[in-house]
Amino acid sequence: MSRIGRMPIAIPAGVTVDIAENNKVTVKGPKGTLERVLPSEMEIKLEGAEVIVSRPNDLKKMKSLHGLTRTLINNMVVGVTTGFEKKLEVNGVGYRAAKQGKKLNLTLGYSHPVEMEDPEGIETTVEQNIITVKGIDKEKVGQFAAEIRDKRRPEPYKGKGIKYVDETIRRKVGKTGKK
Repeated sequence: MSRIGRMPIAIPAGVTVDIAENNKVTVKGPKGTLERVLPSEMEIKLEGAEVIVSRPNDLKKMKSLHGLTRTLINNMVVGVTTGFEKKLEVNGVGYRAAKQGKKLNLTLGYSHPVEMEDPEGIETTVEQNIITVKGIDKEKVGQFAAEIRDKRRPEPYKGKGIKYVDETIRRKVGKTGKK
């Protein structure tokens, strides 16, 4: 049985979870509201102050959906209570990031500045060379951080570009002169 799927999801104080038909789960908390339609095969029950996800049978597809469904609900609960954040680091001479209102201005060695607007529900902040992406939806935070990183991926020779703070870049040795 799915070890993750079996675990109950504790609902902290100040958070309400509603389960409508077709497994439409709505989670309300101090930071906002998230809703998502989850696979209809899974059975989602509210028991006291916890949510329990169970599966109908042991087919491979049901086993994989079991853990996924539980994790998605848990991420919604964590999102409305503490929220999620990803940090990116801008490395390189002349590479910089600045914030203007809801726009993120990136100077990344191209002939033009790159402008990115914060999507709804996502907030970015810039401190020196660190960009922080915050929000309540884990999927949107990760996606927007990946889009920022894609504007100039880190290269393996000098390590210039935008990388996640916890990411390590596999470095390569450059060319050497003739002997």
